[in-house]
Amino acid sequence: MTVLLDPAQHGPGRHHRSLRAAAVRVLLGNWTGNATVPSRSLYPHQWSWDSAFIAIGLRHLSPRRAQRELESLLSAQWADGRVPHIVFNPAVPCGAYFPSPDFWRSSTAGRPAGAPSTPETSGIVQPPVHALAAWLVHRADPAESGRRRFLARLHPGLDAWHRYLTAHRDLGGRGLAAIVHPWEPGLDNSPAWDTALRRVPPAPAGSFRRADLDHSAASDRPTDLDYARYVRLAADYRDAGYDDARARFAFAVEDPGFNALLIASEYALADIAEAIGADPAPARARAVRRTAALTDRLWDEERGIFTARDLHDDRLIPVRGVAGLLPLMVPGLPRRITDALLRTAAGDHFRLGEVHMVPSYDLTGPEFDPSRYWRGPSWFNTAWLIHRGLLACGAVAEADRLREGILRDAGATGFAEYVDPHNGAGRGIRDFSWTAGLALDLLCGHPERAR
Repeated sequence: MTVLLDPAQHGPGRHHRSLRAAAVRVLLGNWTGNATVPSRSLYPHQWSWDSAFIAIGLRHLSPRRAQRELESLLSAQWADGRVPHIVFNPAVPCGAYFPSPDFWRSSTAGRPAGAPSTPETSGIVQPPVHALAAWLVHRADPAESGRRRFLARLHPGLDAWHRYLTAHRDLGGRGLAAIVHPWEPGLDNSPAWDTALRRVPPAPAGSFRRADLDHSAASDRPTDLDYARYVRLAADYRDAGYDDARARFAFAVEDPGFNALLIASEYALADIAEAIGADPAPARARAVRRTAALTDRLWDEERGIFTARDLHDDRLIPVRGVAGLLPLMVPGLPRRITDALLRTAAGDHFRLGEVHMVPSYDLTGPEFDPSRYWRGPSWFNTAWLIHRGLLACGAVAEADRLREGILRDAGATGFAEYVDPHNGAGRGIRDFSWTAGLALDLLCGHPERAR
């Protein structure tokens, strides 16, 4: 049962205790015995970056369960190193979610790329937050982690995952990982993808049935036309055997958020390597090179934010989205860039500290929509990442205000999937796992630095 918490009726300490108990109930309720589903309704399987954020929260409840969360996800890793964005639970009927296992056909279409025979998975990826999550989980209980050889067992898979993105996804040849589907950066229907998506012919009407509208209002979700284009992109990739060298990508973009998270995770991977007696130099070198490429390729001086680059015309996409603020958490950015990012976050486009959390899209943009998925609403995971970035660059007061806002909105909405940035109304699914997990993390104080 969803519990709504009103901080005005309690003191801060009592409210935080109630919020912690409610967050724990959500995480326990969504645990399947091996992993955590994002929700019991709309998302009944295991999602890649969800599990990373969930593990970050679970470490405060049970470090061992947090370890199992990541171990479960990586057990479905492909031989080429990719970590699929969905790991399907065979006990869930195919019709409960679309695209379902019989659409992706990972064990057959993905066999040449090294997909496992079981479990069935999707064939695309999500942002690589996993090494960062693994490092934070380890630090929650180093003794238990060491006893179970958690880092030593995960390191080869995490290293292969980063090497896959370096070797297979540098489609622009300039040192950044490219996304080949709007679902891959996690910001599914961001206006940043609109122009690139117009090149994609939609899948025929009637060739698929959306299951998401059974659980969420159509006004909150991507449009039918956008969804048909997502289906077309996924089907084309599948029909090319999920082969990054052979596929003809109608959508190929260098995204700043995806690459910022990869850089942060490279530094975490280096710390993991050092902790187990392996060589940290390769991961650190990749992080330094990718940081230089990020600044060179995706910094938009005019707009004061990082923007995505469309590889079809090799041009920056001239819109401001929340992904462009995520490099705040990247070590070693020039101070002039971090200062510009802080000004942009506080300015009219995002109004950090004035609205609820951090809008997913430019508040002044003509495409802004306060309720439709990633076209404007504020999300808890990106707010958590920006909170971490604010601390990393010394903006402690701004980080503290954002932290309190995240906790307030999590409790007031019953751990909603996302909120309207203007009025804080909860949108999407309630009892959402990463909302509960990240609220639990913030309740335990300032996050540790990844390095």
